[in-house]
Amino acid sequence: MAKLLKRNDAKEVDSVFDASFIKAWSTRDPLDNKKGLSDGDARVGRAGRTFGLGYKLHLAIDSQTMLPLTCAFASANQNEKKHSLNMLEKTKQILKQSGARLRSVIADSQYSDGKLRNAVDATVIPYPANQKRDVKGLLRVDKKFRTYGPEDQKNEYHKRPHIEAVYSFLKTQYSLAINKVRGVRNVASYALYSLLCLVLNREAAENIRRSDKAISPTFFNT
Repeated sequence: MAKLLKRNDAKEVDSVFDASFIKAWSTRDPLDNKKGLSDGDARVGRAGRTFGLGYKLHLAIDSQTMLPLTCAFASANQNEKKHSLNMLEKTKQILKQSGARLRSVIADSQYSDGKLRNAVDATVIPYPANQKRDVKGLLRVDKKFRTYGPEDQKNEYHKRPHIEAVYSFLKTQYSLAINKVRGVRNVASYALYSLLCLVLNREAAENIRRSDKAISPTFFNT
């Protein structure tokens, strides 16, 4: 990873944080519908606009290269804030190894936390409606994903969908959406294999100087 970042001459990096739901290979326990029956580690949590039984992959990526920088795995009922500071420190470490530094963290309002904001030079994180209600000039995002606030913050926030594209690649091209393993350790291992495939695909494309094929696994299968 550090080698790829060096190859792209990254000096200052804007990192995007987000978490994505991974469905458990289990039904709910009839005696406790908040956890799994055949997968005791799985928990019920947010899955988009609904709820589901499973896990969350917490990921930080480089907004420019779309390379994963660090990740964490947890049951679906754990909030993003619980893992954000640990991910931040790991992100800083991997960037330091590549000779780069973290410039800012871009994330949605689930990461709106004073500790995270104070731990990095700059954050592009919208304030939810229940935080600082009467303060003007703050970045806000409504239910239709329309942004309000300073233009520079709005422009930076437009980098956030890059991580959604990464999750889409992982789930549709690298089989993360169809895992059939149980337990947080096994799900984490499966997800790491998907992430490894993503990184190796990028490295293969860079090695043959075809960066346009960095997100095309089918190119290397033909």
